Amino acid sequence: MSAALVLGGARSGKSRYAEGLCATPRIYVATAQAFDDEMVSRISQHREQRGAAWITVDAPMDLLGALKAHDKAGCALLVDCLTLWLTNLVMAEKDGEAEVSALVEWLPSAHGTLVFVSNELGLGLVPESGLGRRFRDLHGVMNQRVAVACDQVIFVAAGLPLALKGQLPERR
Repeated sequence: MSAALVLGGARSGKSRYAEGLCATPRIYVATAQAFDDEMVSRISQHREQRGAAWITVDAPMDLLGALKAHDKAGCALLVDCLTLWLTNLVMAEKDGEAEVSALVEWLPSAHGTLVFVSNELGLGLVPESGLGRRFRDLHGVMNQRVAVACDQVIFVAAGLPLALKGQLPERR
């Protein structure tokens, strides 16, 4: 098992970079939910850009279940993204801390290559609302815990990767 966490801001190039880390066979584990026309369009564009070489699995809430179901040696699983997954859990009033713990505890038993994408929210403005601040804090702890469990952590800004942990993995 090898695992990488790719962090960055909105439109930083983190998803494209993460996709380049995955050899075939590869599975795109999508956490987004389409609640409006704009999101429907974004999801459609992402699928078209990835092309037919990717198998897409939708896992807006049960991320760990999807990973367990598709994890196998020689297969790459790309989770895009942890931020939306955590948002889905919080909005559904699920225990995000417990879900993150379960994910992190499972990671050492994985067989394939795992690549996680997540936003780096801690570099932005302090949210105005209590819910926003609690989410930002939970999200920051999630990123820290996943980073500890991964072999590589890469920060992407303006499409340029910077290794925070380990070496920059070879892109495919």
